[in-house]
Amino acid sequence: MQNMNEQQEQWQERVIQIRRVAKVVKGGKKLSFRVLVVVGNLNGCVGVGMGKAADVMSAVTKAVVDAKKQLINITLTPTNSIVHASQGRFSAAVVFLKPAASGSGVIAGGAVRSVMELAGIQNVLSKQLGGSNPLNNAKAALLALKSSSANAR
Repeated sequence: MQNMNEQQEQWQERVIQIRRVAKVVKGGKKLSFRVLVVVGNLNGCVGVGMGKAADVMSAVTKAVVDAKKQLINITLTPTNSIVHASQGRFSAAVVFLKPAASGSGVIAGGAVRSVMELAGIQNVLSKQLGGSNPLNNAKAALLALKSSSANAR
């Protein structure tokens, strides 16, 4: 039981976006919620997930399960930065990441900041181009981190 609690405490989750969406059916509109969540352990492991349900709590739970299925491991430098500059593209969103000197902090906005912080990255520069959709930006940031780690090995 204690081991299970340690695993639960290890992961931190952050809700990025909650959207009320509607499906038009014969009797009117059927409302549901779409939630975007980032899950990370602050030590080089992070994932982004999306969940949809009739109520917010169920959607958050589904999103966390989805994010844990899509976890990636990241190689961090001793200064808690990324190894080298990288670029990620998802749909119309493009995210550029550059390693930063110690003490710079996370210079990123929106969903990209949440992905970096929950991955345990403390010094990074980023730039978002293209779309402003948080889902696409978060996934583009994840792809940029994945390519950065893949090239480092």
